[in-house]
Amino acid sequence: MKVDISLLLERLQTGEVDAEMELMNCVYFELKKIAAKALAGEQREVSLMTTDLVHEAWVRLLDQEGRVRFKNNLHFFGAAAEAMRRILVDRARRRSREKHGGKLVRIGLDDVEIEEPAAASEILDINDALEKLDGIDSRKAGIVRLRYFAGLGFEEIAAVTQYSLATVQRDWAYARAWLKVEIDRSRK
Repeated sequence: MKVDISLLLERLQTGEVDAEMELMNCVYFELKKIAAKALAGEQREVSLMTTDLVHEAWVRLLDQEGRVRFKNNLHFFGAAAEAMRRILVDRARRRSREKHGGKLVRIGLDDVEIEEPAAASEILDINDALEKLDGIDSRKAGIVRLRYFAGLGFEEIAAVTQYSLATVQRDWAYARAWLKVEIDRSRK
């Protein structure tokens, strides 16, 4: 996240035609890193690769007029991580629905069993618990999003949020414990 994209974001907001392509060129590899971390917990599916997740998130980041509205680099990458999280949650929900065979064992053409990734239910559990935490303490939920979904380190989160490193580490420890308890409670 060393690239300063603030100027490109400003140019994009003013409607400069080439700013979108320049922005994508500047942030593409960083978005791929975020996507790889977001997909790390899932079993690889043929239907969703890192590149696919980046492209789908990119589309979601743009509004109807093709302009993004972000304050700075950190806001942009946080929004990208959130878009990827939502994409994974949406996909997990679709896979879990019975009408899509979410709980059925799949049989391939050669009678080989192909099971749905276990991570789908985990993503949904984390998302539900994270939404509850967001209602209770949005700062801690934001730190979880940056750490878990964007893959940022504690120092990076402190820089992004402008909280002290100690606060970020305390909030992470608390939020992690709270989410574990909440997820365990919801599974009972």
